[in-house]
Amino acid sequence: MDDLDALARQQLDEARASAHGRSARLFLHDDRLRQTVIALVEGAALDEHNAPPAASLQVLRGWVRLTGAGGGQELMAGQVAMTPRERHGLLALEDSAVLLTAVMEIPAGARPSTLTGTDRR
Repeated sequence: MDDLDALARQQLDEARASAHGRSARLFLHDDRLRQTVIALVEGAALDEHNAPPAASLQVLRGWVRLTGAGGGQELMAGQVAMTPRERHGLLALEDSAVLLTAVMEIPAGARPSTLTGTDRR
């Protein structure tokens, strides 16, 4: 089992040492599920990219802005959000580490949930 706090610290150290101001480590890969710790120094960004079929972003440290067609959403340490389904990017508003949880393929006939903290029965 990985220690997320230790991974966040390590990736932030690597991001600070990187010419690009970012670092990432895929630490869990199980069939379609992937979890990655991504660190960005203040001002560094992940350029706009295609979204996986389903994903969430949890801020472990810092403050980030998800960017995209909808204008963007700011998240602080401890917050979690679904990533936009359309192309989007990520900007660090301060030195930050995030946990990206992604499902890389949705089985035929299945649809990702649109629930956001509520239980529909």
